[in-house]
Amino acid sequence: MTYRAPVEDILFAMRHVAGMDMAIENGLYPDLADGVAEAVLEEAGKFAAERLAPLNRAGDLEGARLVGGKVVMPKGVTEAYRDWADGGWAGVASPEEHGGQGLPILINIACTELWNSANMAFALNPLLTMGAIEALVAHGSAELQRLYLGKMISGEWTGTMNLTEPQAGSDLNLLTSRADPVGDGSYRITGQKIFITYGDHEMTENIVHLVLARLPDAPPGTRGISLFLVPKFLVNKDGTLGAHNDLRCHALEHKIGIHGSPTATMIYGDNGGAIGYLIGEENKGLACMFTMMNNARLAVGTQGVAIAERAYQQALAYAGERRQGRASGAATASPILHHPDIKRMLLEMRVKIGAARSLCLLTATALDKAHRAADAAERKAAHEEASLLTPVAKAFSTDIGNEVASLGVQIHGGMGFVEETGAGQHFRDARILPIYEGTNGIQAIDLVMRKLPLSEGGAVRALIARYAKAAEQARAVNDPGFQRIGERLGEAVAALSRTSEFLLGVMKAAPDTALAGATPYLRLFATAAGGAHLAEMALAARDALSAGDSDPRHQERIRDARFFAENLAPLASGLEFSVVDGGEAINAAFAAQA
Repeated sequence: MTYRAPVEDILFAMRHVAGMDMAIENGLYPDLADGVAEAVLEEAGKFAAERLAPLNRAGDLEGARLVGGKVVMPKGVTEAYRDWADGGWAGVASPEEHGGQGLPILINIACTELWNSANMAFALNPLLTMGAIEALVAHGSAELQRLYLGKMISGEWTGTMNLTEPQAGSDLNLLTSRADPVGDGSYRITGQKIFITYGDHEMTENIVHLVLARLPDAPPGTRGISLFLVPKFLVNKDGTLGAHNDLRCHALEHKIGIHGSPTATMIYGDNGGAIGYLIGEENKGLACMFTMMNNARLAVGTQGVAIAERAYQQALAYAGERRQGRASGAATASPILHHPDIKRMLLEMRVKIGAARSLCLLTATALDKAHRAADAAERKAAHEEASLLTPVAKAFSTDIGNEVASLGVQIHGGMGFVEETGAGQHFRDARILPIYEGTNGIQAIDLVMRKLPLSEGGAVRALIARYAKAAEQARAVNDPGFQRIGERLGEAVAALSRTSEFLLGVMKAAPDTALAGATPYLRLFATAAGGAHLAEMALAARDALSAGDSDPRHQERIRDARFFAENLAPLASGLEFSVVDGGEAINAAFAAQA
């Protein structure tokens, strides 16, 4: 089916949740004035719809293949990538001094949604490259930046993140890859890495691997991990390419989804060790990698929004065409879109997308403020807000990617369970999202144990105050629908406030209680936050209608906020119970097997 880039919906959330217009006025985003944001997103949406979306289904069916030691990409992908890079998209948010455009993270995240909605298997490549660029900008030496950044920012070279190994999974304490110093400032890297997205391909002339490994005298555990830059082809001092490094793609994973993306098992050091270069300090590699990983987590959350949007568009189109059963008062078979239960599922899909998109865009703005704000106190507050929101954006958005894609299959009925409709591809592609870049359980633990205590709870209380304000503003409108939004949302926000204080009180004295409640707490947080952001957009839509703007999407935004408040926000009370009282049964389980 045809993909329509939802540029207007993204811009509306950027303005009325992420605060783009106010940021332009305040000088935070001078580079977005005079319609720059609109122009960039229009062009990104056009490329996504016209060049990337048509390759999505074909790429899923053909898949990436390892043939004679070389990765063969699905037809048309390499050409599309080169056109994408020639368009300057690889360097949208990269520093201008290294050849990037220096635009805000907010713009880059909005573009990230469009690329991934159109073709997630394609978009994984630039997602990892952008993360590698961030790590190199933050921690790489001047020489490494000189040799590598320009080519990566231009899209001429791509980047990867090599973290885990067969025995390790999410436990990086168990990494065994080794880095032996040569004596000339370089290292010999040996070991095996798995699940390396775009670990090998021939779309670009070089691939820059960022690899976690241990020095010979490194302390045990994560305190002894260092980060190294290991290129596929060695780079001479003048920037030209040298010999092939001692690394290879051993195999490609056979995955449930994202078949068009080569996920590689990489072998380093068949012949004495791949040459690598230290990034940052020895034994401080995890801190360097988290520069890359934290922003990648926001991008992965945005992938959840993207897949959900694509699944929703397809389900909506199918529901308008498929005739089955008679709606109330109809004389003949009706489009299933007219049946209340189909309407319910489509509304659930749409409001979850709107809530998750808003969370991701607001997190992006917080990251921008943390880097761009002139005032140190404002930068600190923004950094804490971004730190708090990142695990929520990643986990909630990727969960809804799965939930919305599943509803899309359901709306297709039996036709959703066969491959020819393509609905199943969205479901398969979405399933990886809650797993990589830190499973969603890890995100919940990070939220509760590390981020909730920021400023002794001050950061979370500031966000809760924003959510409560949205509820109160809705309640104050002289309209029963808005009053219902305010009431239900207010109850959800109050539940979030109580559970936040509960967890702050028990996390030190009873950490297992806090850990047992972490996942339902994250969902409660996202429910209150998402409902508040939908309410903020509904209030903005109401103002627009009052000013004479007849765009029919404004009425949809008001209906979406009410549907969320009346159908999803009430789940907050049950989630509160799970957080506060549900831990005892969890912690008592499987005791005999411990």
